[in-house]
Amino acid sequence: MQVGMSRRGFLRAGALAGVALKVSFLTPAAQARLIETPPRPGPDWLTPDGKPKYRLDAIAKVTGAKTFARDYRAPDLAGWPKEQSHAFLIHATKADHTFEGIDLSVLGEGLKPDRIVLHEDLIADGITTPHPDFFGDVFLVPKGETPRLLGQPVALLIYRDFARYDAAKRTVRFDDSVVRYGAKTPFNPPPHYGASRYVRIDGGTPDAEDAFSPFKDTAIFGSFSGDAVVWPPAGEGDAMARGMAAAAQIERDIAAAGDGDLVLKRHYFSQSIDASAMEADNGNVWYDAESGVLHIMAASQSPYEVAEVSAGMVAKSKFRLTEVDLKVGYTVGYGTKDHYLFPFLSVVAGLYGEGRPVRLANDRFEQFQTGLKRHPFWMDNTLVVDRATGKFRIMTGHFKTDGGGRANYSFSVSFVGATAAQSIYYLPKSDFSAAAFASRAVEAGSTRGYGTLQSMSATEMMVDEAAELLGLDAIELRLRNVFRSGMKNTQGAIPGGALRNEEILLKARAHPLWAERAGKKKAYEAANPGKKYGVGYAHVQKDYGTGAEAALASLEIDPQGRIRFRHVAHEMGPGVTTSQAIMVGEILGRVPDETEYGVVRWPQMPLETTDEPYTLSQEEEDRRKENPRWTPRITSPMSATNSVYYLGHATREAARILVDLALWPAARALWSRGTGGGMLAPYDVRREELSLANGMLNAGGLPPLAFEAVAAEAHRMGLPVGVTVHTFNRWQWTEAEFDIPGRGRERRVVDALALRYGEGAPAERRQLETTGGWHFIERAAVSYPPTQRNNAGVTYYAPMATLAEVMVDTASGAVTLLSHHSILECGRQVVPELVSGQVQGGIAMGIGHALKEYLPLYEDGPGDGTWNWNRYELPRALDVALWTQTAEVLPPLSDSDPPKGIAEVVMIAVVPAIANAVTHAIGKRFYDLPITPEKVREALS
Repeated sequence: MQVGMSRRGFLRAGALAGVALKVSFLTPAAQARLIETPPRPGPDWLTPDGKPKYRLDAIAKVTGAKTFARDYRAPDLAGWPKEQSHAFLIHATKADHTFEGIDLSVLGEGLKPDRIVLHEDLIADGITTPHPDFFGDVFLVPKGETPRLLGQPVALLIYRDFARYDAAKRTVRFDDSVVRYGAKTPFNPPPHYGASRYVRIDGGTPDAEDAFSPFKDTAIFGSFSGDAVVWPPAGEGDAMARGMAAAAQIERDIAAAGDGDLVLKRHYFSQSIDASAMEADNGNVWYDAESGVLHIMAASQSPYEVAEVSAGMVAKSKFRLTEVDLKVGYTVGYGTKDHYLFPFLSVVAGLYGEGRPVRLANDRFEQFQTGLKRHPFWMDNTLVVDRATGKFRIMTGHFKTDGGGRANYSFSVSFVGATAAQSIYYLPKSDFSAAAFASRAVEAGSTRGYGTLQSMSATEMMVDEAAELLGLDAIELRLRNVFRSGMKNTQGAIPGGALRNEEILLKARAHPLWAERAGKKKAYEAANPGKKYGVGYAHVQKDYGTGAEAALASLEIDPQGRIRFRHVAHEMGPGVTTSQAIMVGEILGRVPDETEYGVVRWPQMPLETTDEPYTLSQEEEDRRKENPRWTPRITSPMSATNSVYYLGHATREAARILVDLALWPAARALWSRGTGGGMLAPYDVRREELSLANGMLNAGGLPPLAFEAVAAEAHRMGLPVGVTVHTFNRWQWTEAEFDIPGRGRERRVVDALALRYGEGAPAERRQLETTGGWHFIERAAVSYPPTQRNNAGVTYYAPMATLAEVMVDTASGAVTLLSHHSILECGRQVVPELVSGQVQGGIAMGIGHALKEYLPLYEDGPGDGTWNWNRYELPRALDVALWTQTAEVLPPLSDSDPPKGIAEVVMIAVVPAIANAVTHAIGKRFYDLPITPEKVREALS
């Protein structure tokens, strides 16, 4: 049984069936080299001070090496057959008629598929969708039933050769005669996905105990009566009843607001969009019936889930299964390849390949038709502001979102949007609710921003309007209400660390774009008749992480001082293979010589889990943690901006422990050689004085030691020269105590620890290495964050503000972005160039959301199969102020500042900043996104 493969009980199903799970990333030994485990690059990779000149994977990418999963065919994969079959899906484009079969007569005899797979074949063979409440209840639409959603697959066609496959696919595309429909019916979506509410009333001051809050009391959950949300009744009974009573009090306070208050009520809309990741969904699967091994090559942000769910799915079918062998390449999906259906459709295709690998890969039409979308949001907001002070008294927001015809993460996206709606402001009273509805639309899921782009954009547009109505500078109003360190968020939790929003606001107010905007507007418009000039500002803070982040990392040094590094993280585009290696170098003074990412086999970590980090009761968790091998979660997918802080925490802890247990004692031993304790004895040199840099160890005026010499001494002394850690975070880090041989009990910010000893270790210590060649130390005590912290919503934030300078052509209605300047706080930058890349790419995505990108939800939307980039407009270099964009990053408060996850926050502020800039330009406000030329012309007419 392999660690990390028991999420949602599928490991148990697989284990009962005798199924082994093997997940790996292709190594350079593969027939076609995949650089997921990068070789050490050329000698010019690092500067003399250990900083990277380019990404670790850069040479592979620019020289055309195969890196992405989509690049691979069966002949490229060692051990796979050389023959490659291909498959495509036929999709329903109507969701109000029954499906009655397919008519392939248009293909003629020459293009008939070698195998057709229908829903009835799957049922006969025991193949059903995993997690029907998440992925939907069927893979393919059953005959006689109405599709759940537009674009739902009805049949799978498999071809043994590419030429016939390609010709057939082109022939049936856009042909409405292929799918046969029966009687007209009502729409057939699944039940609605969920409703939640977060109500808070403070205790009179920010630091007083809350009268009611989710963290102190509870979040509130609703049900549905048709399309209406039903909330629990208000009262003095249980916590939810008291929460609804608090919500009713807030409504009474809004109704009672007098002339001394500004009461602003507005409705906002944020559209559905396609993430437009350049790599469309794909998978290549070979089922070897003789051995019972299911070989998968797939693009995924969550490979562990793909392996375990595939095992559970196939083990229940007629297909004998002994092992799942999953290989994963580089991918990018902006969240859309995290927990999504496509890999399992690929598995279905492979099962019917008759011994040949089958490749199922979306083209761009199919990706628009079936790929996960960003949720549209409808938001009704109310803001109450004291006119005399400009202080916010109350804010409420009641949101609806359309998740389409599969649940996916719609409920989660809705409540994350609600918990983020406060943006950067302290709110004494707040009531935010969100309801996720099902419909016939294409499935929406875990897309970059995860509901927060929608809700915070609305808040920032609202604050800008409130400032105008109060006659205040928009940044001044923000300063009066800024969320400061130690204050509580709308869930009643105090975020971690220093919140530096006030510092950003002051910088933005002094920036020439803002300070000189009035004069520049006058001059620009005088010089450019018919053109209107405007500057807008917006400022947000985005949480990072999921509240259940877990990781594994391992570091080893050999007697020659070579460093081997292994980690569960895999590359999704942000440069994790580079940043994690640099983190090792920052602590050990040298980057690893050998790296391996996407590691799933951890025999030294015999951990157990039920993977219920959100739903397990505190009583049950307390019982389970008595087992020193139990953990709430084994590992996390690559999502939620979690790599640099959460996954990096495992890297940093492994490196620190290696220094403490091996490098520092070995260095002391070398410095202590000689009569009377050697050169160390006359000095008082402490661990905190140790410095590792440029391959040398220095401390307290002692002679520098080469890393190689210290490593050799650590091995000679039999010290722990290998360290593997497991970490877990529930909006707070887990700590545990371990009895370490030769040192006694120590407390570490990990919940599992394994050690490997040097060559000189005595026999009794060697005998402890019984778990995969390692000594797994069963913890003596553990402190997991209480499950109540789930109600905190978030405690880790990264802020970003953007100033946008626009020109509006009053004749055409076109909005041109002239320049933009962003201010970001991300803690300590590990690789500044990677941060810069994230900022530039994120802002481009935000610009598209603000001005261009839009998908209709239903019959005229992407589910009809006719959408591509010829209809869907993305921003280009011309649209993003490529040569006039600037950004600054606040310097860390100290060298010990942790890095913060920023991949999502960098996309958001530019959206409301542009909306506010357009208002400054033409004096009209927009409440629906995107702001298109047609909407501008209508506003000006």
